[in-house]
Amino acid sequence: MNILVLGGYGLIGDAIVGRLLGDGHHVTGLGRDVQSAERRRPAVRWIAADMSQLLGAEDWLRVLAGMDAVVNAAGALQDGPRDRLDAIHRRSVVALVAACEQAGISRLVQISAIGADLSSANPFFSTKAEGDRAVASSSLDWTILRPGLVIAPAAYGGTALLRALAAFPGFVPAVMSRQPIQTVSVADVAGAVSHAVAGSLPPNLVIDLVEGNTRSLADVLLAFRAWLGLPPAKVVPMPAILGRLASAVADGLGTLGWRSPLRSAALSALARGVTGNAAPWNEISGHPLQPLEATLADMPANVQERWFARLWLVKPVILACLSIFWLVSGIIGLIRQEEAADILVSHGVPGNFAHMSVLAGSAADILVGAAVVVRPFARHALLAMIAITVFYLAAATLLVPELWLAPLGPLVKTIPTLCLVLVALAVLDER
Repeated sequence: MNILVLGGYGLIGDAIVGRLLGDGHHVTGLGRDVQSAERRRPAVRWIAADMSQLLGAEDWLRVLAGMDAVVNAAGALQDGPRDRLDAIHRRSVVALVAACEQAGISRLVQISAIGADLSSANPFFSTKAEGDRAVASSSLDWTILRPGLVIAPAAYGGTALLRALAAFPGFVPAVMSRQPIQTVSVADVAGAVSHAVAGSLPPNLVIDLVEGNTRSLADVLLAFRAWLGLPPAKVVPMPAILGRLASAVADGLGTLGWRSPLRSAALSALARGVTGNAAPWNEISGHPLQPLEATLADMPANVQERWFARLWLVKPVILACLSIFWLVSGIIGLIRQEEAADILVSHGVPGNFAHMSVLAGSAADILVGAAVVVRPFARHALLAMIAITVFYLAAATLLVPELWLAPLGPLVKTIPTLCLVLVALAVLDER
């Protein structure tokens, strides 16, 4: 079959694509930025498109040409500069359904979420439910799957946060540590999609995909800590106000393009618990979905997992430190520009040029210090930091070489800062 997978390089979408390829299907993936996906999965035909822009049936018809089935694994957690929930979860799905009906594509699999509810105050759950309603009210042969907390070898969003909290040194911090959780392996989700696409599930089915056991968030974190091979540690419940403060900061960063799993939508989902009804799937399939212990056993952790878990929480600290360092450096240069210019003048640099150099350098420092915290500009800002630092070192070596031997080491201390920029570049990718 020719199958279109929306969000095909996401946490769930990538697993679905891999399973469908293994089943022998011809897969087309759709997403906003497919360059990395094209390199990772060359067997897939990739279409670069933003679902939030495909809001009419006519927008979808060219994408659906030649397809036999569609799997919608696309989604977003919260509104932001790159995400519009109503457009992605509702309006685009309404248009997709209409286009499938027009194109004669009868089979549609919708990946929804546990807790999707039209009456929910959380826009994530309400818009997901509206998309589900559009699918369920269609004439298509549809299946709506609602996974619990998805556990995958890949780490992104909430799955990355679980690893990071589990690897916290000395103890495991957790907000709402007693909230009930039911997990599901991403391989099981992909398997359910495979059955739905093949027509081996009953048609027009809305079904939860969750393990049979319900466990607390604390138990999930301890399981992850053991999986990472780290020494046992106590889960320390964090005050609710700390969670609210973290979500407020995360929401603010969301306006700058950062997709933190600590945003208020995620905490709202945790507050209601991530639980579903495992019985219907067990009855239909004849076998339960595997529990968390088996899921973790199927993806053994090695040193790279520990590196990732420890670096994940350090990443925002690194970016914040770099931003503050460069901003303060630029501001001090502006405040004390006369003193800075005098150093250059004392080494034969003309006065006007010295003042212009100090002003330009301070402005550049402030610009990159501010840009590094804006997600779309972060990589360019880090590369600019490297270029500016190398230029400073080269210019100082030519004009004021004795600064290398200065007691406080103003040039020597620049080298660790340069190394920190390289670390930030290495961990900048989100997925």
